[in-house]
Amino acid sequence: MPQEYKIPSKSVFYQEDIKKSKFIVHIAHTPDLDSAKAFIKSIGVKYPDARHNCWAHVAGEPGGSHVFGFSDDGEPNGTAGKPMLNVLMGSGLGEITAVITRYFGGIKLGTGGLVRAYGGSLNNAMLELKTQTKIPEAIIYGISEYSHQGLIENILSSYKVLDIEKTFTVQIDWQIKIDSREVERALAEIFEKTNARVEFKLKD
Repeated sequence: MPQEYKIPSKSVFYQEDIKKSKFIVHIAHTPDLDSAKAFIKSIGVKYPDARHNCWAHVAGEPGGSHVFGFSDDGEPNGTAGKPMLNVLMGSGLGEITAVITRYFGGIKLGTGGLVRAYGGSLNNAMLELKTQTKIPEAIIYGISEYSHQGLIENILSSYKVLDIEKTFTVQIDWQIKIDSREVERALAEIFEKTNARVEFKLKD
């Protein structure tokens, strides 16, 4: 059963200097892998002279391993992308991508120092992140007589409805975006309270 989860509501820009190296953090809402890749590419274009643009993403529902990804982008293996991914996974957020641009300041941080710098700067940036709740959505549709409109609207008022589209012709065509966890109960109630004269279905 899909569950609601938190996602970024706004992008974040954060910057800090660590032993003369500049770490620039960008965080964005990326609902899928394509948008995550596009965001990572846009940061690379923004800072073309940077030695490293390291990144990590949870580009979808948290907990789905297929949406995880990370890159050290030239930093020693395991010192940048993986610590960043650990921060994102630990946050419990979904649909999120972080890119950290590093400008080297002449002082080597060592592998442990890099892990702390990338993980720490992302943690600090996450403190500024605003979030919102993502509700798992489904679309149901059906056709009714005009005489059932008030009853159906009354039934729907007790559910978490995100959007309703109605097309008025000879009958009413309904398309309703609803919390997917409530679909089965909503379909059953509409069918029952209209005495089986209206049957809504889940859209594929």
